[in-house]
Amino acid sequence: MSKHYEIKMQDVTLIATRIRKSAYLCLFLASTHFTMRTRRSRSLPRSRRIGNTSTIRTRLFSDVLIDNGNRFTLSNFPRRTVGIPTSEGRKPIIEKEEPVPPVKPDLTVENVDLNISTNSKEHHTNEYSISEEGRGLIVRRGQIFDITIELNRDYDVKKDDLKFVFLAGDNPSPTKGTRVSLILSDKDTTKEWGAWILKNEKKRLSIRINTPPTCYVGIWKLQIETVVKSDNKIIVFDMCHDQNIYLLFNPWCKYDQVYLHEQDLLNEYILNDKGRIYVGNQKSMNGRKWNFGQFEKDILDCAMYLLDNNVSLWSTRGDPVKMARKISALANGSDEYGVLEGNWSGDYEGGKSPLHWVGSIAILQEYYKTKRTVCFGQCWVFSGITTTLCRTLGIPARSVTNFASAHDCDGSISIDNHFDVKGDALDELDDDSVWNFHVWNDVWMARPDLPKGYGGWQAIDATPQEASEGIYQCGPAPLAAIKTGEVYLPFDTPFVFAEVNADRVFWQMQETGDLKHIGLNKHSIGKHISTNLPTGKPMGNWETFCYDRFREDVTNQYKHQEGSNEERTAVMRANQESSKKGIYHEGKPMDVQFELLEKETAPYGKDFEIILKISNNSKEIRTLSGSICTSSMYYTGVPAKRIKNLAIDNEKIAANKSKELSLKVTFDEYYSKLVDQCHMKMSCMCTILETKHTYVDQDTFRLIKPELKIKAPAAGKVGEKIKAEVSFTNPLPCALTSSELTVEGTGLTKNQVIPQSIVSSTQTFMTTIEILPTKAGLRELIVSFNSKELEMVDGSCEIKISE
Repeated sequence: MSKHYEIKMQDVTLIATRIRKSAYLCLFLASTHFTMRTRRSRSLPRSRRIGNTSTIRTRLFSDVLIDNGNRFTLSNFPRRTVGIPTSEGRKPIIEKEEPVPPVKPDLTVENVDLNISTNSKEHHTNEYSISEEGRGLIVRRGQIFDITIELNRDYDVKKDDLKFVFLAGDNPSPTKGTRVSLILSDKDTTKEWGAWILKNEKKRLSIRINTPPTCYVGIWKLQIETVVKSDNKIIVFDMCHDQNIYLLFNPWCKYDQVYLHEQDLLNEYILNDKGRIYVGNQKSMNGRKWNFGQFEKDILDCAMYLLDNNVSLWSTRGDPVKMARKISALANGSDEYGVLEGNWSGDYEGGKSPLHWVGSIAILQEYYKTKRTVCFGQCWVFSGITTTLCRTLGIPARSVTNFASAHDCDGSISIDNHFDVKGDALDELDDDSVWNFHVWNDVWMARPDLPKGYGGWQAIDATPQEASEGIYQCGPAPLAAIKTGEVYLPFDTPFVFAEVNADRVFWQMQETGDLKHIGLNKHSIGKHISTNLPTGKPMGNWETFCYDRFREDVTNQYKHQEGSNEERTAVMRANQESSKKGIYHEGKPMDVQFELLEKETAPYGKDFEIILKISNNSKEIRTLSGSICTSSMYYTGVPAKRIKNLAIDNEKIAANKSKELSLKVTFDEYYSKLVDQCHMKMSCMCTILETKHTYVDQDTFRLIKPELKIKAPAAGKVGEKIKAEVSFTNPLPCALTSSELTVEGTGLTKNQVIPQSIVSSTQTFMTTIEILPTKAGLRELIVSFNSKELEMVDGSCEIKISE
């Protein structure tokens, strides 16, 4: 019984073509009666459509074959349904079946083993949770890896061929380099894509694959095509493997731009998942423990998600210079839907205080889960997640802290501060600022885009301070160029140079409205630039400003010795076209010497005192007018609230005599005016009425908080609970309310936030926490106490975990 089909003119053309190519189709058409329609209509697309919805099924294990260039669906694949409405609004009443191909699969791939355990160890990626769980293969570019495939029959080298196709992105393309086809070869290729048989065990083949050291970093898919040659025909069967292959930068490969030659440095800047980020000020700093956690669950996937949604040019993914610049933009939420939103207001409603974070893991996991910018962060938090993102992608990175860090807003490469005629600071005129500390990142890479000699460490900064090319991004700026003042080299080198080596210029606003240049400080910016000391390097010495032997001072990598001819030459070179005229005019020396006695720290909860020492070296009486002032400040150098002021009005100093002026501040006077981290600013301006010379100086110090003590066993085992006791004494004459403990430790515990009860004045707080180790090795437990009245009371301890 013949069937009746209603078809269109365009279908006739398609059918005629198939008649010529297949005897099977000829028999099919011969048994069928057609009614012709000449009305125009859309042609049937290749993918199956129902109405206006298109679905394309992913085909595994040889769902498709190709015969002489034509692709056919195998007989066990669902037939195609025609469901496109006609111009009259009616749907066709028939179905068309895909012709059954005359050739059945001869050679098919039955299984593919990516050898995740072996390959991940060779590529230093075995610590990733993806590798541990066997969810995908993580390899580094420019390095071979082996896979094993099982076939349905013995492999015949003379008759059979295998093709390996690597696909990246939504629309893989050979011209974009996101679709790479490899034919098995007999030779080992370097710096190029390649695949060859390592071992032929009949139905089981070991294949070695090589990727170029310039390969795009991202998630790739592997498709294997089995090619059968028979009777002058080529028949191809496709198999797409369902596990992802993650390709990363490779600092172990000497041909990769991020190649780093020392194993100790690789252990620190790629493999170390914990460290210290230094905070405080130049006279009192400490290393705050930070969990980078680049191997933890969702971290690599989060990095790939950021790239997939924000890096449209795949060529960018092969270039670590462009990638580092992009990461500095993606880490902040100011543009391009980045990870973290900055907040320096002190009001953190609707988010989490930056002071409460102790690692990158919780931030990146929350972002990956919600796909929304996380609230809130400040510079050390931005740096922490940037280190994590770089290390997880294979770019050597470190968090770097610059104390007394300049923020140059107008590109003058100088920092301008203003005073009135009475000596009071005119903060509203100060666009520039000096941060007590600022944290950014260094990334290691060659710079083929620059003249020779500018490779190595490059500064990038994810904290959104100033826009660069319309986006809040900064760097990479070569440290070699920053050190010599070659600020014309990309990227954002003038801004970073000013952060570490700007001169501070003081101006006085006259009653006429004119500005008078009253002072210049050449040596107050860029102090004790610090990073975590790599394991294996000799420990540093105890220093008065930092009792932390794990600190590495890298100031000499950013600038020559302060005051040296080389340092001054670099400053003058950088300032050739940007400095304000006349600021380097020295003038006559003063015959009265001033010293604002340096105050390093003061205990939080106690009174403090500021002292100005004045020495009259002349043979005549000198008369002074001015003021000494103290105020609370944000760590960014922005004044918060004025606390107390001491006016100096016609103060007489006898010839060859000295005098001290004192400003005393009590706890009650400063407590209600403090802001985050308890940073304080003291400033002084004095004018000698007889000589018209002016002295001006500013300095900072901070109120020191107690240390959190942790008592825990020195060793433990995976899967066995460990108890740790934490304690500290409340130093304030008031109770601590809304308290909580934040607990983290890579391989020890998931992030915990544990509410705590009220801590009375001078009471010793003590509690016990439980952790359950999941990974062997030397692990670090990090605990932070935070309350409404007292924040960032931190502590840590190391625990050796065995299997």
